[in-house]
Amino acid sequence: MIRLSSCLFTAALLFLCAGCAEPPPPPPPQEVNFWNGDTMSGSPSIRISLSEQRAYFYKDGQLAGVSEISSGREGRNTVTGHFHIIEKDLHHVSSLFGDYVDDQGNVVQKDVDTSKDPRPKGAHYDGAKMPYFMRIVGGTGMHEGYLPGYPASHGCIRMPGFMAAAFYRNVEVGTPVTVEP
Repeated sequence: MIRLSSCLFTAALLFLCAGCAEPPPPPPPQEVNFWNGDTMSGSPSIRISLSEQRAYFYKDGQLAGVSEISSGREGRNTVTGHFHIIEKDLHHVSSLFGDYVDDQGNVVQKDVDTSKDPRPKGAHYDGAKMPYFMRIVGGTGMHEGYLPGYPASHGCIRMPGFMAAAFYRNVEVGTPVTVEP
């Protein structure tokens, strides 16, 4: 009887101690952004998933790269549908969004929308830089930009600089782009 009690006590003690152990650390986050397209050939196409906040680049249907994105925020939603690259502009500057600055380059008013925000006296407009701009429709395109981890743009598709550069190098005017909800 003592032996059975001793075994039960030992088993209970082991069970309790096992519950006190620290859980293993979570695995490191997977790198979202990758590019393998430089060694691939074929016709390019792009699929953008707004729900995933990802852009997928394909060459002849084979995945060449994936980029995290920041699309349009609520009220400035990124359009969905089937488009094509209609313009490439390596050093694009926004004509709508930017800052009003004085003659010394000091910001007088930040994050302005020139269609709504009147220019303060003595200030001039300094458009937001949008390197590697790839226009798909109207004022909307893919380009290098700030990625806070959620939709935050005025409708464009922002990407990390190295991914925007890779996409830019590998598209041409006419490349199909699908934007999905």
